[in-house]
Amino acid sequence: MRSLNTTRSKTRLSNSNLLFIIAGVIFVLMYGFALISYPGSFMQFQTFFDLFNLNAALFIITLGLCVVMIAGGIDISVGAVCGLVTMACALLLESPMGSILGALLLALAIGTAFGVMHGFLIAYLEIQPFIITLGGMFLAQGLLTTLHKDPINVTMPAFVALRNYTIEIPWLGTVNRLGYFIPSEIKPGVIVVVVLVILYAVLMKWSRFGRNVYAIGGNSQSARMLGINVKRTRFFSYVICGLTAGISGFVFLMTTGAGNIGNGALFEMKAIASNVIGGILLNGGVGNLLGAPIGTLTLLTINELIRAAGVQSNLQAIVSGLLLYIFIVLQSIVMALRGNERFRLTLPPWLKPQDKEVENQG
Repeated sequence: MRSLNTTRSKTRLSNSNLLFIIAGVIFVLMYGFALISYPGSFMQFQTFFDLFNLNAALFIITLGLCVVMIAGGIDISVGAVCGLVTMACALLLESPMGSILGALLLALAIGTAFGVMHGFLIAYLEIQPFIITLGGMFLAQGLLTTLHKDPINVTMPAFVALRNYTIEIPWLGTVNRLGYFIPSEIKPGVIVVVVLVILYAVLMKWSRFGRNVYAIGGNSQSARMLGINVKRTRFFSYVICGLTAGISGFVFLMTTGAGNIGNGALFEMKAIASNVIGGILLNGGVGNLLGAPIGTLTLLTINELIRAAGVQSNLQAIVSGLLLYIFIVLQSIVMALRGNERFRLTLPPWLKPQDKEVENQG
């Protein structure tokens, strides 16, 4: 009987997976509603791919912030760091000594520098993350306006060729009014998103660092008693977030082709909202990293629905705010029910083939 209870506890859905499934179902319902309401726009494969093509930088920032949020922290400087990287890389690419590799290394260096600074002050000096990253946001914004106040269009031929490069998907596409088949296209930034999703998912699922991140996010005192180096884990979570913000800035520059003081504006708020919608708790310790892109897709789908309906653009912020309220309340309800002994959501019987064997042994 004891082995039966152990098997049932192992097959019970975790909080992270439950919230991830809820986020996935909501996205499917949302996109299905968009397909039914505006089939002319959302029925095209390119419309779906453009969510990634035009917002690859936001997807990347959301991934990095997801790691910090699972660890129980927050970083509101990622948008400003992204904007700073775009301007710095644009200046370098337009200089006589500029190169794509040099710009990429500069982006990684800027992001890592902010991540190391924030991680040290938060993890080892134990200063509140919100205050430190707020200072980082002001610092990045100040450096951004100091570098150059006017937009800088990157005209380097090699970078322009990289920006305009597309990858065709010949088996997916749409037929235009003239009867010609137009294949779907994705940008290089989408490849970066896919690679980072795979790397970060593996990191959080199967590495010791990922397990430590969940542990300190759930209860840092218990994690410390288990022998986990809480300070080092929290430090590297911010380093990863800063590094990801640097990558996001370079991808943002590949998308827009220009450095601008408005680049990355409100990315931190959108990333936080996307993570919450994707099932990552603000308290830390609960969340599936794959929920980060799911939450971003849901938020972007809502914005596209608002545009398709011809509603004023300022309504996007209102809807996003209301949606964030709804998801926070929904998460609170789900977690409260999960703590109730009368409420137990487990896997369906057909996914638990070992139960019969255990019962027979009992």
